[in-house]
Amino acid sequence: MPRTGVIYVMAEASKQGFHYGHPDWCNLGQGAPETGELPGSAPRLTTIGLDTESAEYAPVPGLADLREAVAELYNHRYRRGMASRYTAENVAIASGGRAGLTRLATALGRVNLGHVLPDYTAYEELLEVFRAFVPIPIVAHEREGFRLSPEALREAIVGSGLGAILLSNPCNPTGRLIAGEDLRRWVTTAGKLGCALIIDEFYAHYVYGPPSLRHAGELPHSISAAAWVEDVDRDPVVIVDGLTKNWRYPGLRLSWTVGPKSVIERVSSAGSFLDGGAPHCIQRAALPLLEPSLADQEAAAIQRAFTIKRDLMLERLGGMGIRVAGAEDGGPEGAFYCFADLRQLPESLSNGMLFFRAALEQQVICVPGVFFDVDPGKRRDHIASRMAGFVRLSFGPDRPQVERALDRLAALVASAS
Repeated sequence: MPRTGVIYVMAEASKQGFHYGHPDWCNLGQGAPETGELPGSAPRLTTIGLDTESAEYAPVPGLADLREAVAELYNHRYRRGMASRYTAENVAIASGGRAGLTRLATALGRVNLGHVLPDYTAYEELLEVFRAFVPIPIVAHEREGFRLSPEALREAIVGSGLGAILLSNPCNPTGRLIAGEDLRRWVTTAGKLGCALIIDEFYAHYVYGPPSLRHAGELPHSISAAAWVEDVDRDPVVIVDGLTKNWRYPGLRLSWTVGPKSVIERVSSAGSFLDGGAPHCIQRAALPLLEPSLADQEAAAIQRAFTIKRDLMLERLGGMGIRVAGAEDGGPEGAFYCFADLRQLPESLSNGMLFFRAALEQQVICVPGVFFDVDPGKRRDHIASRMAGFVRLSFGPDRPQVERALDRLAALVASAS
């Protein structure tokens, strides 16, 4: 089985003639949001300035004013009225989410590290490369809607002696969301058991669930474990986010890590030899994007536009006889993916790899579900993947591209019936 899902599917599409900007192709594979103006969105960056100062190295932990801006955004959104608040010392800047997670991995030390199945395909490479910790899978069962309850979390921590857990929230690929009381219990349970939570919140603006899911103190259009942290320097909660998804700037490759000062010190130290820090000019360009009112404006615009695309994809896939994970509860609660169950389709399309190959012939890219069955070191390679009958379809592209892709997939399914 090829190793890294998105890289693999994009390479295979390129062999068939795909290139970025090709008018005939529909890219529902790569996890990238549309980057242009949305109705009501914050103004988009059009230039990045370069002067004598920004031509110099930036500090490895990040520019002080950018770190402070990140801290203040979290305080504004999630920590109003709380005594313990984030400062610049609780924030480290890096060149994208992978760089931020790589820094964290080097700072973890020797621990049993839990990771949820299914989850973000790139975690497999991260968990395989760093051998100081032992990756231990935590299964989110399909029969439970791919949800992992606080009780299941406790059992995993105690039963496997976990020192840390890595997960995406909202989840990539299922769109499941840990929110409200469940998220509070995750934070408190992990804290009481001395287990660090490393939460990838790159899709925190993409929240579609009902208001009852959200903590009353949070904004309607974003969610974060930061709302449930009691002491920002004591509680073992580390958050990774950035401009890629929530601000729709995947090309800028800028991320931040938010957590206890002691963790941020280790993360910054790791960055000094791993990557040397994020580009100075990109950090300066990012500063105005983090102004709370503009960030909230962008989040609201994202939710409005992407809810329409999500509902469109759910309706069209349902018409093809394709069930989507979470559809019984109204569809994906977050992120911008439908994790599509193919097992009721004709045999020629009922497997994720077969469906992927057939979709490529229609110039539509998707990602087979097996790539989200994260298996570092291929220790479970002898066992058939539970995800073999799924594909991930993104509604990240603009609506016309999503509609073209769905038209082609509908024709593909009809021709196989």
